[in-house]
Amino acid sequence: MGCIIFNRVASFCRKVLNRDSSTRVPEEQTLQVYQRPEHGISRKDISENALKVLYRLNKAGYDAYLVGGGVRDLLLHKQPKDFDIATNATPEEIKKLFRNCRLIGRRFRLAHILFGRDIIEVATFRGHHSDAPAQVVAPKDNKQKPQISSRSEEGMLLRDNVYGTIEEDAERRDFTINALYYSVKDFTVTDYAQGIEDLNNRVVRLMGDPETRYREDPVRMLRAVRFAVKLDMDIEPVTAAPIRDLAILMQDIPAARLFEESLKLLQSGQGLETYRMLREYNLFQQLFPILSDHFTENNSSKTEKMIEHILASTDKRIAEDKRVNPAFIYAAMLWYPMMIRAEEVSFASGLSFYDAFMVASNDILDEQVRSIAIPRRHTTTVRDIWQQQLRFSRRSGKRAFKTMEHPKFRAAYDFLEMRSLFEGSDIKELAQWWSEFQNADYNQRGQMVTHINDGGNRRPRRRRPQQPRRKKPQVKS
Repeated sequence: MGCIIFNRVASFCRKVLNRDSSTRVPEEQTLQVYQRPEHGISRKDISENALKVLYRLNKAGYDAYLVGGGVRDLLLHKQPKDFDIATNATPEEIKKLFRNCRLIGRRFRLAHILFGRDIIEVATFRGHHSDAPAQVVAPKDNKQKPQISSRSEEGMLLRDNVYGTIEEDAERRDFTINALYYSVKDFTVTDYAQGIEDLNNRVVRLMGDPETRYREDPVRMLRAVRFAVKLDMDIEPVTAAPIRDLAILMQDIPAARLFEESLKLLQSGQGLETYRMLREYNLFQQLFPILSDHFTENNSSKTEKMIEHILASTDKRIAEDKRVNPAFIYAAMLWYPMMIRAEEVSFASGLSFYDAFMVASNDILDEQVRSIAIPRRHTTTVRDIWQQQLRFSRRSGKRAFKTMEHPKFRAAYDFLEMRSLFEGSDIKELAQWWSEFQNADYNQRGQMVTHINDGGNRRPRRRRPQQPRRKKPQVKS
């Protein structure tokens, strides 16, 4: 065992000394192997499906490790959300072993092992790549696909499918606290970058030169913030230093990927604190450029108050294990910018406020999806919630009853109630009326509508002047 560890350390040191300095980990970092009594991770805390994958890969002669966030969370005595695996088997070799395997991704080739709704993600050890725009490594045999890596002129990794050893894979990890590998063979945790020490010191530290690593993948800036808030840690000063200046690189990330990242950030259960830190590092402004125009130094605008309120409410619902709808969050955050846009459109074009409202709704959502590709199913819900706000004031006749039949009535009413916290007394009275209307029986609802009609809210219908009735022309014989 000692000989194996010595060989691994020697191999790791050789690779660190020979690799490109732009991705070199600090020289004081050394490999450490923690035995079972030292780390306290038990197999009973690991997903049964993840163990099945690990055992089968090992039985087939491959090295396989539980890696990254799963190991990190177990060491922090938290229940991991996902269990990811790293192995020296290629995606094609993994697919041969598992009939329930699906290969995904172009930028990063991954294997998903499907157990019903449970998905175990398996990645092949990543190797180093050159700084050239594109690099192709020939496959070991004709049945495997060539290994390809490429990067943009700005240094962003566009493709990263060059495979390597576990030591190289550890060096390619983003944060030290994620360069941790648990083996079911000997129950050890291998720490390649003093990640356990950083866990104990409550520090999020990027591996390698921060500016280079952020340029490779700007989403790492979002991950640094997410981990710091989620794990109640501090971002190490050298890791934090370039973020504000490089935040603009987020604009080069595909909008679809940023949508997924926004869900992780806003629906983490610490959405409010995450928002505040993202804004501090100029990252939130890149995700929601429309909102940044409404930010003030003292957080006093209605937009800022609404953002803080909806995120605090979302955190509370998640803590209570209640369902959260992303569309409701987006509707709340974008509401006041949309209303201001509607007033501007109405004033500039002479359109009625209703028509200007519809134009502004489309404009705001179209602009936002350029940054974050909010799916149509969510933007449709956002529009429904917004449009219902105009209908709430129209309660005469059968309108109130029809409004309650709308599929998005409950979400729209909750939104109206939330607006009443920040808007005038008329909105508060309207929200109170709808609260009473929902809880009333059918006869009481009829009386409430009659009272609205008697109060003069119903416009008298203007009769068209009657035209003299024309006689049917008689056919001359």
